[in-house]
Amino acid sequence: MSDTTQPVLFMSHGAPMLVDDQRWSGELASWGQELDKPKQILMVSAHWEEAPPTISSTQEHTPLVYDFYGFPSKYYEMQYDTPAAGELATEVLGVLGPQVQQDQGRGLDHGAYVPLTQMYPDADVPVLQLSLPSLNPVELFEMGRKLAPLRDAGTMIIGSGFTTHNLRWFNPGAGPDVTPPQASAEFDHWAAEALENKDIDALLNFWEDAPAAHEAHPRIEHWAPLYVALGAALDSGLDNTSAIDGFWYGLSKRSWQFA
Repeated sequence: MSDTTQPVLFMSHGAPMLVDDQRWSGELASWGQELDKPKQILMVSAHWEEAPPTISSTQEHTPLVYDFYGFPSKYYEMQYDTPAAGELATEVLGVLGPQVQQDQGRGLDHGAYVPLTQMYPDADVPVLQLSLPSLNPVELFEMGRKLAPLRDAGTMIIGSGFTTHNLRWFNPGAGPDVTPPQASAEFDHWAAEALENKDIDALLNFWEDAPAAHEAHPRIEHWAPLYVALGAALDSGLDNTSAIDGFWYGLSKRSWQFA
């Protein structure tokens, strides 16, 4: 495992059935193999909103939170037994300050463990979750800036959401390769261009500036983790690549890696 400076990721995390999608699971596996395995992972998922900022359990074999309904039973039997994350918790407290709370009963939700089961299937990297204390882009960006020094000690910071997330478009019967709605495609194109141009102002003001923003994100929690990633990547220049692109059941699964 590497304790050198780690990249920052924003990933679209999908639903639990992502693990059965050969194409997407393969893309995540390849991405993980291309990266130096981090010493530890700090995950900010769309599925945990809590203020003040709160960190999850640091215990070995942190339990999983099966925060979804109506899926086949096998998805409620998934396991991802990660090592203890006490060292990372101490480091997070050190940069964010005493307002951070800890919930030792809170495990990893599907926004954290589902993609990680494909990227790091051996579950040999400590993983800690940090809640979204707000959905305000500027506040999350500033939180990311405070977290940035953790990268130098081998911590990979990951924002886990979805580049477009309107569940009215999600139709399992149509199959994963259905043509995306125009609004999803428009927002995806805008997002790719804004990240390529490192246009922080446009990204922070996406609600007003991005085409189809209100359709792509009726509620912004799945876009919000990007701002933590942007803040954490700012000092290294925001150089980025689209590590994964394309659509899944009409939703953009575009994911970025920041150097």
